[in-house]
Amino acid sequence: MLVPVHLLFPALRNGEMSKVYVTACRYHIFQNYLSTQINWQAAVRSLRKTFLRPFFKWSKAEDLFGHFCSRNYRTTIVQFYNLTPPQVNSILKANEYSFKVPEFDGKNVSSILGFDSNQLPSNSPVEDRRCAATCLQTRGMLLSVIDGHAGCACAQAVSERLFYYIAVALLNQETLLEIENAVENGRVVLPLLQWHKHPIDYFSKEASKMYFDSLRTYWQELIDLHTEETPDVMEALTNSFKRLDNDISLEAQVGNNNSFLNYWQLRVAFSGATACVAHIDGLDLHIANAGDSRAVLGVQEEDGTWSALTLSNDHNAQNEKEVERVKSEHPKSEVKSIIKQDRLLSLLMPFRAFGDVKFKWSIDLQKRVLESGPELLNENECTKFFPPNYHTPPYLTAQPEVTYHKLRPQDKFLVLATDGLWEILHREDVVRIIGEHLTGVHLQQPISVGGYKVTLGQMHGILMERRDRISSAFEDQNSATHLIRHAVGQNEFGAIDHECLSKMLSLPEELARMYRDDITVTIVQFNSHVISTHYKHNAEN
Repeated sequence: MLVPVHLLFPALRNGEMSKVYVTACRYHIFQNYLSTQINWQAAVRSLRKTFLRPFFKWSKAEDLFGHFCSRNYRTTIVQFYNLTPPQVNSILKANEYSFKVPEFDGKNVSSILGFDSNQLPSNSPVEDRRCAATCLQTRGMLLSVIDGHAGCACAQAVSERLFYYIAVALLNQETLLEIENAVENGRVVLPLLQWHKHPIDYFSKEASKMYFDSLRTYWQELIDLHTEETPDVMEALTNSFKRLDNDISLEAQVGNNNSFLNYWQLRVAFSGATACVAHIDGLDLHIANAGDSRAVLGVQEEDGTWSALTLSNDHNAQNEKEVERVKSEHPKSEVKSIIKQDRLLSLLMPFRAFGDVKFKWSIDLQKRVLESGPELLNENECTKFFPPNYHTPPYLTAQPEVTYHKLRPQDKFLVLATDGLWEILHREDVVRIIGEHLTGVHLQQPISVGGYKVTLGQMHGILMERRDRISSAFEDQNSATHLIRHAVGQNEFGAIDHECLSKMLSLPEELARMYRDDITVTIVQFNSHVISTHYKHNAEN
């Protein structure tokens, strides 16, 4: 059936955009292929986000909608492929990674048992990133998910650099001086981090020296502060976010004699990325979030039921406090133009992000940098315009909102995920799916159909699906993979529907983004025994 986009989304800008038409699906495909298997509410949310993404990413309708554009033809039939279960598993498990905290003398003395992570791309190339590392000169572990927009350059740079800034900010004066003296005298520098990386997670060799020089400048300034106090974690996280964003901006302004690095610096600065970081040290859990990724704690009550405790706030138009913050930082004359269509200056969904200098620099500075930059950058869509009603920059900040939580015995796991997951699944469903997977409860629970009228044949299918889940072909060892499997292939009964999963995973690249965003998930499993022992020890004393 033919659906005019301007009827679904009247907020679309420009007259040419209202001419664009999208085929949701022909009726017989909807009936015979998709039926109720695809979560259409989530699909519409993803469509809305896609069609109203920042216009610096696409300048023309055909660039955004490809073969959906009305200048070619108005309808298309989505071609699905019937993937076999092994093919589905191969796609879902391609980017999974697991890490188990090593034991000492046969015991795990850490509050963390380990973590699982996975990533399912929608954009090509994928714009999400994920990071995990153990702090070697201080205590604790760092984990993060990073969601890029207008390309992957900023997300890539943040994934390589942010943890080093945090690690440096957590060091005391003595260690900082030891590192500076080693660099100054050409000695081996103490390693700051032990990375836990998937083979596809890479570091840019070309930019490594530039990154190191900026980091060294940061620790030199920390040394000059002459503070003998133990660094505060909340302050270290906040300063690290802000300092990295400042360095990204400064590097782009100064330029580089190396033409590749000069182009890369500008790409990083003009694209953007949100980030959600967890620092876990014993029972101390800190979350630093800038943007709309999310951190959610999985809590198991005494009766065995699961509940979700959200540890971060989304920085977007759905957060009234965030809206007020943005408006309060600019003149009252801009109150009606600063946030339109739930977007910053009618363009950007997150209200906090790294990079995105289009929303931070003055117009004069943008012009000056672009005029002196490489010609190749002028072909990038994000450099061809200035945001509307742009009067009192900066409109965007990378300052994170930092929260603290002391781990309790009932806190079983932490979920860090980009908004691609939260658009599809509610946080309570996410916690329940993971909790049941970790405990195996989902294999023994009575089947619930949620008020739907179910035929005998449908019930038989649900029972057969449950039997298949027990088999090794469908049993995910990685909890992040299991969660993504549910996010993409769950039917209205909460069960995995292989046919639906197959079709969603076989969507061509140019269509996949219309149904969902990149999904990146990291799940940290806590050591309840160690946490409980700590509380018992304190109670005895």
